[in-house]
Amino acid sequence: MGPHPAVAAIRLAVRRVLHDVLTEQTAHTEQTEQSSRHRISRRSRPPQGDGAAPSASLGTPAPRALHGPLVLVACSGGADSMALASALAFEAPKLGIRAGGITVDHGLQEGSASRAAEVAARLSAMHLDPVESVAVRVGEATRVAHSASNRGGGARRTGGGPEAAARDARYAALDDAAERLGAAAVLLGHTRDDQAETVLLGLARGSGIRSLSGMAAVSGVAGRYRRPFLQLDRQTARKACMVQSLPVWDDPHNADPAYTRSRLRHEGLPALEKALGKGVVEALARTAQLSRDDADALDAWAASAEASVRDEAGRLVCTELHALPPAVRRRVLRKAVIEAGAPAGSLFARHVEEVDRLITGWRGQRAINLPGRVEARRQGGTLVIRQS
Repeated sequence: MGPHPAVAAIRLAVRRVLHDVLTEQTAHTEQTEQSSRHRISRRSRPPQGDGAAPSASLGTPAPRALHGPLVLVACSGGADSMALASALAFEAPKLGIRAGGITVDHGLQEGSASRAAEVAARLSAMHLDPVESVAVRVGEATRVAHSASNRGGGARRTGGGPEAAARDARYAALDDAAERLGAAAVLLGHTRDDQAETVLLGLARGSGIRSLSGMAAVSGVAGRYRRPFLQLDRQTARKACMVQSLPVWDDPHNADPAYTRSRLRHEGLPALEKALGKGVVEALARTAQLSRDDADALDAWAASAEASVRDEAGRLVCTELHALPPAVRRRVLRKAVIEAGAPAGSLFARHVEEVDRLITGWRGQRAINLPGRVEARRQGGTLVIRQS
């Protein structure tokens, strides 16, 4: 008799991601070995006319590592990430992949340190190795990493509101751990429900199509972050934990109405499903994927169009910009403003629209002040964007 359907579903989702990681790692290794052999062959090639036989070692691949790539799971102790950890622990050994775990203590609740230690112990009990518990001081510069090998960690600065600061600190800690440990990937437990919430939050902010595309299945530097559960609902992950008798921790912040996402989860989405019927979460997740496809295509179009709207001196030409479709033009402008020094996280659609009006609604306006002390002004037939 096979595993429970929920357990089978989470394992299949993780198996697919691990196959992707292994395929990418193998391709990278083969490319590196091929380049190495080519360099050795060029250095060792005998002079023309020398008749000496090439060394027997030429063309011999470098010995492969005894272990596969390391994949980490980010685990808070909640149902989603505990289910993810269990699936990784089950699937990774079958593929020759090393599996480890990271739990981040944000220090925002009493007893968080002991809870993080418990989560680390559960990950170790799953035979994940290495396992680290990382304490982050949200909004401060100090971060201390604790592990079995007593590794230290560097300082990080985080900022913004409580939710944003905690998220920034968490990803900074995960990035640091992945780099120190040489991990090929870090698995995150975001589900289809999380994706639906992200799309609605973007919609409520009046954000563009990129924000409506939600979370990518693969993101981060070199595709570091992988989200295997984006096609699975939260209930499947919780059911998988229950049938495997995995203890889970429900973060009280997830039920705190002081947080926007919590209100959306417990009030907004249920109200939408009551009014519109079941299937809202699935529809929003599909919207995210369709929006991502469209956003990727528009980004590629904007990247290829950028060179055509600049003169020989590299200045943006207003008439050329005006000829672009609005969605493409605004992407070119946004990129130019960020390159001039505006923080991407502080640059909103209204800022880009103001710059766009220098192109489409020119009436002799004054310069536009943007985040990061960046200024955009129209001078003659060109658009000048620079830091003041």
